[in-house]
Amino acid sequence: MRLFTAVDIPKPVESALGTMMERLRPLAKLKWTDAQKLHITTKFIGEWPEDRVEELRAVLAGVGSPGVIRISVRGLRWGPGARHPRMLWAGVEGGPELASLAHETEQAVHGLGVPVEGRKYSPHLTLARVRDRVPEGALRQAVESEGAADFGSFVAAAFYLYLSEDGLYRKLAEFSLV
Repeated sequence: MRLFTAVDIPKPVESALGTMMERLRPLAKLKWTDAQKLHITTKFIGEWPEDRVEELRAVLAGVGSPGVIRISVRGLRWGPGARHPRMLWAGVEGGPELASLAHETEQAVHGLGVPVEGRKYSPHLTLARVRDRVPEGALRQAVESEGAADFGSFVAAAFYLYLSEDGLYRKLAEFSLV
């Protein structure tokens, strides 16, 4: 089982991002994410044995809650950089509360043998993956002009354990932040 934890984004933010992605889609052959699949990953767990899912759920239920998290989604960026990008993403601002949730989740699952991420937590929404070199011109200009776009804000009151299978995501558990 391929698992991860995430915070969901609400429909209005999903819709704003989907509308923008539809405008950009014709400008380059990227592997675009389906807007309904967008989520803010807090911890990628990876392959996990099915017979240990209840153990994982129990550990995640004990993650210290920072309370509700105020999140804003704004701006477009190339990652890891504009020169040789591998993805196009929207920025996520969740303050110390979102960083705390990611850290607490990472520490909890590390106790079960999940490796600690080697880089600093950087929340984002992956909008598209780059297959080939990103063409100069129209797409780069469009991303630059949308660079400061505000896609909306919301309050997250829960995070979820997800199963990723055959390109589909399924919620296995919900954990309240209040």
